[in-house]
Amino acid sequence: QVQLVESGGGLVQAGGSLRLSCAASGLTFSRYDMAWFRQAPGKEREFVLSIHWAGRSKVSADSVKGRFTISRDNAKNTVFLQMNSLKPEDTAVYYCAAGLNSEYTQRYDYWGQGTQVTVSS
Repeated sequence: QVQLVESGGGLVQAGGSLRLSCAASGLTFSRYDMAWFRQAPGKEREFVLSIHWAGRSKVSADSVKGRFTISRDNAKNTVFLQMNSLKPEDTAVYYCAAGLNSEYTQRYDYWGQGTQVTVSS
């Protein structure tokens, strides 16, 4: 049974930082591209960042370029999202996903349950 478990969310002031983690089990993690998506209340789920299975390429949404970075540790079956210079508009539930390196949700086979990030102004 595949499980993706996000952690590290919480409440932070604008300008602050958070680091999210997503621990994977039940799949060959090193063969999957990984991504982070987010969904704010009343909005569709949107792409944030993705990383190739070997870490060779990364794709970033324009809204987070220069502020968020994605990384992975294949030995620990974990993908990370480092978020700096957070803004209130970054408030959302953040999801990790495993699949093909893409900005589209349909390309991902497995999803975590999400972790809430709230940025206060």
